[in-house]
Amino acid sequence: MPLSFDLTGRTALVTGASSGLGARFARVLADNGAQVVLASRRLERLKELRAEIESAGGAAHVVTLDVTDHASIKSAIAHAETEVGPIDILVNNSGVSTTQRLLDVTPDDYAFMFDTNTRGAFFVAQEVAKRMVTRHRGDPRRTARIINIASMAGLRVLAQIGVYCMSKAAVVQMTRAMALEWGRFNINVNAICPGYIRTEINDHHWDTESGQKLIQMLPRKRLGTPEDLDGVLLLLAGEHSNFVNGAVIAADDGFGV
Repeated sequence: MPLSFDLTGRTALVTGASSGLGARFARVLADNGAQVVLASRRLERLKELRAEIESAGGAAHVVTLDVTDHASIKSAIAHAETEVGPIDILVNNSGVSTTQRLLDVTPDDYAFMFDTNTRGAFFVAQEVAKRMVTRHRGDPRRTARIINIASMAGLRVLAQIGVYCMSKAAVVQMTRAMALEWGRFNINVNAICPGYIRTEINDHHWDTESGQKLIQMLPRKRLGTPEDLDGVLLLLAGEHSNFVNGAVIAADDGFGV
């Protein structure tokens, strides 16, 4: 019997949804029946994505969120649940990076990456989980999902993005800690570690000399696409992953092997 990823009746919050992987995650969840809440700082881009999802027959809502601002996190999640109801699925996707040698990293560079990739991801998950725990106490059968988007750079150190690697390695350990503490409340917390994925944000890089050299270093000399993450996303978001908790799944075409 084929697996069904029907998410009808579930509400998913996707951070960093204005472009790249976040936008793809939102489209896929909506295509499979979830009501999606699109969150980021770029409100106009979110509105464009909402229109696209609604024109395809999906349900989408928009909320402004700056993950580096704790007050914004609390306000955005409260607003989302007031507008659309309880969040069942969190896709914790916001992330940033810079390219530089460690000797050149400034305190501002360091804070830029850790404030978004680690601190922001933690407090978004914490705020959503508080509400999930409360609902579980009222209905122990209720299930919830938190999917943290880490990176294969959190599993393997890469040159000139050392601080980014550090911040994503923290997300990997954060995922395991959350799974350990929150599993008893029927909250499954897992991480996806994407490899090199071509998106609108980095598309120009792959046609440069350095980009082509990097592609040639990959196991199958190819980049991934956002669509390559659809399967693992839907598995972790749906009911077929009830026994998957604390998993850190590399989706990198073997680069980390």
